Amino acid sequence: MSRRIKAIAVLAAAATATLSTGLTHADAATGGYGSNPQPQHLKVIKTLSSSYFGPLQFAVEGKKVFVADSFTSTLNLIGVAKPIATGPDPSTGGDIAGVAVDAKTGALAYTSSNGDHSKTTLTILRKGSKPVVADLAKFEKTHNPDGRVIYGITQHLSKSVKSCVLASLQQGGVPGAAQGKTFYSGQVDSHPYAVASLGDGSWAVADAGGNDVVRVDRWGHVSLIAVLPAQPLKLTRAVLAANGIPSCGLGLTYKSEAVPTDVEVGPHGALYVTTLPGGVTGTPGSVYKLAHGCQPEKIATGFNEATNLAIDPWGGIYVAELGAGRISKVVHGKPVTVFSKPGLVADEWANGHLYASTAPAAAAPEGSTAPPAPGVVVELGNANSHPKS
Repeated sequence: MSRRIKAIAVLAAAATATLSTGLTHADAATGGYGSNPQPQHLKVIKTLSSSYFGPLQFAVEGKKVFVADSFTSTLNLIGVAKPIATGPDPSTGGDIAGVAVDAKTGALAYTSSNGDHSKTTLTILRKGSKPVVADLAKFEKTHNPDGRVIYGITQHLSKSVKSCVLASLQQGGVPGAAQGKTFYSGQVDSHPYAVASLGDGSWAVADAGGNDVVRVDRWGHVSLIAVLPAQPLKLTRAVLAANGIPSCGLGLTYKSEAVPTDVEVGPHGALYVTTLPGGVTGTPGSVYKLAHGCQPEKIATGFNEATNLAIDPWGGIYVAELGAGRISKVVHGKPVTVFSKPGLVADEWANGHLYASTAPAAAAPEGSTAPPAPGVVVELGNANSHPKS
């Protein structure tokens, strides 16, 4: 069995377990979408770039748009030919993924990982200062924050069911299965995928491999903010069929790894995180709120491969769903589509409206041999917006 996390190439090794073979009056002045419970569909009003194949993350600061092209392992500024930074060799799985800007100071931060995740970092660039490089892999190896989280199937099983289930887990390469276990604890793995400025010189990093969010201060010191919980899914007949799991698994619950894919700062300083569970295909993505001193709180779920999110000034949450090719606004804890485009992988709120990027190669079916199409970075507006020149 194999899970469809190839959809995002840089997350392919993030989870070690693989189990499946209209505007309100208040908003109109700013051009925002506000907290309208019936959000309008949006459209592309300007294409900013079509030069990158894997713009899986980007950041907007004023008129500047910084793009992390994960497929070429480069950090770029739209309109400038030479990359700002080049990361580990992409042909061996290396990437530059997350990118963010501190609006107060103009500092730029980005994450990078080599192919086997033995070296993963957050680099902070400040004008006039030497780069600060935080060693995220070292923090993960030293602390393994999700080491006490249990994944897989934890229920008591009869001898015959356990034997049948183990065969599937072993085929999928699930940790512990070779030793006769249907479950395992969090493995040592770091794959930083997203970063957000905390506004005080420090940064929050979503580590898709570590299943956690960490804080990196201005000097590069790393500390834990929160571990994301395991993501349980009951194995129904539909789930069994989608994953190629035999009928002996019917009714069991599989706990997948969370795999956080984005982190953003919302109103009042709370952090919001998207998850793209790594385990059983069909486990929905979710949005979690991380309030200071509190356990992660799931505030929305039902997303099809949630790879990014954006938050407007009124607290509206917009989630990029690669599996569905759309941006959805969270309404009463569930997704409501506001924009659709194949390969849609990321979104950001800036300058009073949403921006989005696509990576068609990331959404290509497994085994596809068609030449990859370049992704685009676009500016979005409501149905009454006029295209920009």
